[in-house]
Amino acid sequence: MSISEIISLLSGVALFLFGISLMGDGLKRVSGDRLEPILYRLSGTTLRGVLLGTGVTAVIQSSSATAVMTVGIVNSGMMKLRQGVSIILGAILGTSITGWVICLSYIEGAGSMAALASTATLTGVAAVIGILLRMFSKRQAAVHVGDILMGFAVLMFGMSAMSGAVSGLGEAEWFTGFLTTLRNPLLGLLAGVLFAALLQSASAAVGILQALSVTGALSFDAALPLLLGISFGASFPVLLAAVGAKPDGRRTALAYPIATGAGAVLVGVLYSVLRAVSGLSFAGWTMDPFSLALVNSLMRLAILLVLLPCTGLLERAVRAIVKDGPKENDPGVRLEERFIQYPALAIEQSAITAQEMAEKSEEALLLGLNLLTEYNQKDFDRVAALEDAVDGYEDALGTYLVRLTGQELTEEQNKAVSRYLHTLTDLERISDHALNLAQSAQELHGTGQGFSEAAARELDVLFSAIEQVAGMTFTAFRETDLGLAARVEPLEELIDDLCDRMKLSYVDRLQQGLCTIQHSFIFNDVLTNCERVSDHCSNIAVALIELSADEFQTHEYLHELREKDSQAFREAYNEFARRFTLE
Repeated sequence: MSISEIISLLSGVALFLFGISLMGDGLKRVSGDRLEPILYRLSGTTLRGVLLGTGVTAVIQSSSATAVMTVGIVNSGMMKLRQGVSIILGAILGTSITGWVICLSYIEGAGSMAALASTATLTGVAAVIGILLRMFSKRQAAVHVGDILMGFAVLMFGMSAMSGAVSGLGEAEWFTGFLTTLRNPLLGLLAGVLFAALLQSASAAVGILQALSVTGALSFDAALPLLLGISFGASFPVLLAAVGAKPDGRRTALAYPIATGAGAVLVGVLYSVLRAVSGLSFAGWTMDPFSLALVNSLMRLAILLVLLPCTGLLERAVRAIVKDGPKENDPGVRLEERFIQYPALAIEQSAITAQEMAEKSEEALLLGLNLLTEYNQKDFDRVAALEDAVDGYEDALGTYLVRLTGQELTEEQNKAVSRYLHTLTDLERISDHALNLAQSAQELHGTGQGFSEAAARELDVLFSAIEQVAGMTFTAFRETDLGLAARVEPLEELIDDLCDRMKLSYVDRLQQGLCTIQHSFIFNDVLTNCERVSDHCSNIAVALIELSADEFQTHEYLHELREKDSQAFREAYNEFARRFTLE
């Protein structure tokens, strides 16, 4: 090859790799928040997992990307190992779709109708539409479609450049001699592994192999070992993604090379046996881009069909290889760093984590209230542990969500991130006040006597109201129930009124000698913390309502709630007042 042909070849490879990357990224972005979550929501059975793995990989044009996502999902605990293994098997087949897309670059036609489907026509149309969408469209989804079309056009140009650069190699003795050596199964397998590992993409490796096939020097005997090696070599990026993962995450990643390696050996042995027995007349067939795409798909389908009944065996194998490490203290914060590149999964995981945080905060509050009527050291320690855990949740989830805002998010995803960011502090503060209530209970317990009968009766009413407002708030938060969230503010105002009246009543009893000064400080602290808890519940409810309306104007909302909708507000207030009365 001349210097100009080598430069043309390298340019074609560069354009091809960039095009396939741009097209894949565009496809992932167009799928938005719908593609990734279905991997763990709908992969309950082995067959379903295989179909989903195949479909998702066909869409995003990368088995490695599907496998890396799956490793992250399993590693986060959102999916079982067996589900992950089934998706990996599906990804092995799904990546062969790219080879058929690449075949479009070899469509030629002499007639007027056939020319409409030629490479030049397809590439030109895709490039023009793609650049128009990217330059003039205001909608982000349309821009991503433009990315897909531009990626396709660049891919086609790259394939054309590669094919033109290598077209003369069919007559070069050194090249035909090299391909002849690859008929040795072991050498062909090793070359395919190195090729795919270097490119970190089975689709790209197969595409370049398709370009080389236009020389007419690539036979079926040489192509099959190369394809088998490529399927195994594509597992290297997945193994790298598992570095630092938990045991199940590493097991999921390991399932990819084991499956492709075992499949390559089985298919290779079966082919060798059949050839030795029957001769297989097609062994010397000359391959072209279309036949390569067909062989690649059939080979991967054969690997899938062989391994599908062995999913359980594959799971046991990876469990045997990757042992469970020593038990670690699980902080409970379920935030997978690998999901930052997949916002839909990151937000889904953040939702689960925020709900766990809310559950711990609610549990701490209920225990703190209960300690004031029935103190025990075990529950006090539990409240302290829960408060510490909620602090950890706030730090980890807040940092994670801020990092996520640096990614390209849809409107709905932005709303979800904002909702969690606006409510994290309030959830954490509720747990702080729960600990304060527990400490007040501890102090009260240390005096050797409880509150007076009248004070205790009033606190029972207040605690019931606090449990009600907290229950409504946490349920509205978990279920994004705006109707329930709207009922929080009337009850919060009632709780403020109850606390004011209880303070005055306590002063009256103090003057009558029915209560003590010592208990007055504890009583006042309890009222203050209950009041603060209801305030934070109101903040959470307001955040849910305001963010659903694309704005966050708390004071305006509260003003409108009391003034413009005063009848509904007062009806709810009176309903709660009848239920929680100090009389």
